[in-house]
Amino acid sequence: MAQTTSRLLLLLSLLQARREWPGPELAARLAVAPRTLRRDVERLREMGYRIDGAKGPYGGYRLAAGSDLPPLLFDDEQALALAVALRSASVADAGLGEAAARALASLRQVMPGRLRSRMSALAFSTAPDIATPRRAVPSPDVLTTLSAAVRDLAVVRFDYEPAPGPAADGGLHVDGTEHPERLRHAERRRVEPHALVTWRSWWYLLAWDLDREDWRTFRVERIHPRTPTGPRFRPRPIPGADAGRFVAARFRGAERHDEWPCVGTVVLGLRAAAVIPFAGDGVVEDLGGERCRLRVGSWSWVALAAALGRFDATIEEASPAELVDAFAVLAGRFARAAGQTSASVRAQGPGAG
Repeated sequence: MAQTTSRLLLLLSLLQARREWPGPELAARLAVAPRTLRRDVERLREMGYRIDGAKGPYGGYRLAAGSDLPPLLFDDEQALALAVALRSASVADAGLGEAAARALASLRQVMPGRLRSRMSALAFSTAPDIATPRRAVPSPDVLTTLSAAVRDLAVVRFDYEPAPGPAADGGLHVDGTEHPERLRHAERRRVEPHALVTWRSWWYLLAWDLDREDWRTFRVERIHPRTPTGPRFRPRPIPGADAGRFVAARFRGAERHDEWPCVGTVVLGLRAAAVIPFAGDGVVEDLGGERCRLRVGSWSWVALAAALGRFDATIEEASPAELVDAFAVLAGRFARAAGQTSASVRAQGPGAG
């Protein structure tokens, strides 16, 4: 009986994962004969699940949507995956931490003992972002409004707060509430929303700006939607056909593709194994001994040259010429800085420092 129950749970999860399953493919996934699959479908129907079926060589099954659907059931892997997702949301600064923690507690209450012990082993935390210790989080209501607009292809009007100033908290409330002073300087925007994207724990809306006639990315916690939404629009092809890669490209200084605008190559006087952990998305080639070749990118040539200097090793065979010029620029700056420092020390006389 336990084997049959497990198979029914797997069948239900498969039906929930896809809109429609061909009968032979579904039977193959369950490793059962078509006759057994038909019996299992009938058992689920007797339990109240509305499963539509079509006969014939191209027939299949689909789980019909309906308000009278019984409570959802989860197999072990689904329950643990849900626990991990809720745990991640509860420890991350995502604006849903308290709700996720309550949902996680509710899930734990109904978990069988074998899963509860495995779930307890999933305890983890997230390291704070030192660069932005106080982060404004988007309101769940705003996320829901924007998500619905993306789904419905509806034009959105909103007030967009200006970029944070030099204040410790950036002038933004960390709980995502409105800041009256900043809202007085907000800019009215009218866009066609295409996707919500998370990048380095920040939420962004990727949209076509109707007034500027170009793609724009907006930080969600600075968006204050105006209702109702506008008319429907026909979606535009996102450059590169991937919203996430397009947003990442913008932060790399590229216009369209998820590639660094400045890419160079050097030979470092270090073993490849010592460079790989710090190479980021660069490519490391082992040249044997204490030498390796590194191909890496950045948003500018000077920034790339400075990043390569952090390896504290000899640098040879730099290319292209723009990278060589950037090294010369930095060399001049460092030489002037060193000269000024030396002069200052000499002026202070013996025993200074």
